[in-house]
Amino acid sequence: MTQAQYYGGNFLLALPGMEDVRFDHSVVALCVHDGDGALGITVGEEMDGLGLRELLGSFDIDGSQVPDTPVLRGGPVEPRRGFVLHSLDWAGQDMVQVNRQWGLSGSLDILKAIAQQRGPSRYLVALGYAGWGPGQLEAEMTGESWFLAPGDTNLLFDTPARRKWTAIFAASGVDSAHLVGGAGSA
Repeated sequence: MTQAQYYGGNFLLALPGMEDVRFDHSVVALCVHDGDGALGITVGEEMDGLGLRELLGSFDIDGSQVPDTPVLRGGPVEPRRGFVLHSLDWAGQDMVQVNRQWGLSGSLDILKAIAQQRGPSRYLVALGYAGWGPGQLEAEMTGESWFLAPGDTNLLFDTPARRKWTAIFAASGVDSAHLVGGAGSA
């Protein structure tokens, strides 16, 4: 009997053969993956017209002291629910440690800490998430949907959202310009 492999702490990159158009050129930071399913935050697409200060203001949090960084479109599930991917120099209520380098938080505590400049040194804020039921992601990974790449912290936090897909493929030794959809035959 083979033991299931789980991929939390890695990136999932949508391949050109991805059938779900919502994930075209997506980069998902896979945060939780176990026998109950998987949860990831899409980190390759910014939300048009929504910055961190406006989001903080919607919760009556003064964000005037923080950079007005873009808010990411975290995924199609619960698109109004907020998540913060962050460095591990902050730990608060309900934080999930994803790997040895970053964590995931979904409480207002982290947003308040960021606004008061006592939060994590590195963070990304997103609305929504990508989710898979038990065995669903494993099945998708056997097809032409996803490429698995190491969850590099610098690529996560320092690469602009629009460049993450190409940059993470390049870091994995793949020239994304040469990727094509569909299977070939010989």
